[in-house]
Amino acid sequence: MAREPVTQDSRVKVGDTEKITINLGPVDLGQIDLLVQEGFYSNRTDLIRTAIRNQLQLHGDVIRQTVARKSLVLGLQHYSRADLEAVRDAGQTLQIQVLGLASIGADVTPELALATIDSVTVLGALHASPAVKAALAGRIH
Repeated sequence: MAREPVTQDSRVKVGDTEKITINLGPVDLGQIDLLVQEGFYSNRTDLIRTAIRNQLQLHGDVIRQTVARKSLVLGLQHYSRADLEAVRDAGQTLQIQVLGLASIGADVTPELALATIDSVTVLGALHASPAVKAALAGRIH
């Protein structure tokens, strides 16, 4: 078991978003369009983001309790090449558990990732090179 290194920031920048696709029925979509047309929201995305934030706030206590119980890092966790080299040099490995965004430096080789990362559990998004993702595929849950 190794230390959890690096940067942690629960404020994700505007550009740090993931695109999702949802399917809505015509009635729901029509109601959304009506609220946009009436000026309650600037566009469909604005309404959907607001609705999601309201639901997350409603369930905030459950989220906080689960994060604490599962020892998840909340927010942004970045693993640089230097961080992983320090873990390797210390003879340790990582169990990455993040609720938010986990990122592995673009200069991290698949070999370094395999030598230092035992498992990856991310509820949110994992940013890493395609080669590192492929190398860790069997360790990503």
